[in-house]
Amino acid sequence: MSEKQPLLDVRDLSVYYGGICAINKISLHVDPGEIVAVIGANGAGKSTLMKTIAAVKPYASGTIEFKGSPLLKDAHKVVTSGITLVPEGRRIFSPFSVRENLMVGAYTRSNQKEIEKMMDEVFQLFPRLKERINQRGGTLSGGEQQMLAVGRALMSQPQMLMLDEPSLGLAPIIIDTMFDTIVRLNRELGLTILLVEQNASLALEMCHRAYVLKTGQIIMEGTGKELLDDPRVRASYLGIK
Repeated sequence: MSEKQPLLDVRDLSVYYGGICAINKISLHVDPGEIVAVIGANGAGKSTLMKTIAAVKPYASGTIEFKGSPLLKDAHKVVTSGITLVPEGRRIFSPFSVRENLMVGAYTRSNQKEIEKMMDEVFQLFPRLKERINQRGGTLSGGEQQMLAVGRALMSQPQMLMLDEPSLGLAPIIIDTMFDTIVRLNRELGLTILLVEQNASLALEMCHRAYVLKTGQIIMEGTGKELLDDPRVRASYLGIK
């Protein structure tokens, strides 16, 4: 456990799908200003973890605290408390324009000037979205849709951004751009980030710390460099013998 109070503190969390245990008594924490990655194979429970923190999926036992207080089991209140999830597969609103999708992300806010200011910041981060402000989300490329999904999440001005498989289905050059943006959000804006990513090498290279999840349990943890150099991680998740 870190010496300072974690921003997010998950303890002994268990989650079930019917009678199947998807997450089994895991504990992890994210400190303010960190990028923390969770890596693991398909079916390890990574997305379930993110959905549970976001209050999309209920949990059977354990605790989730944010800023030292229990996180409410209501998705809307999780967002208002300062956590926003960019879900796997982006899930933008295809019939809505870029601007309309971004406005959906600001649904918890009421100050129109602040909303417009945040939208301008999103456009500075992703100039392509400004070029397509009136274009329907469903007509954007995969990379542009991922930009829109991240931009929509930023519109709520989160203290912690959760990203579920941000590289999924993207071309390598777009993946590099997306991960450069994630690092910028952390370094330049101080945004705390919890990242689930199947591209273990990329995730470990950019994160401060990471956890390895296997069949619903955390089997390893350490700094990104420690795990990159670990022969077990290299063999099982990086394809390096």
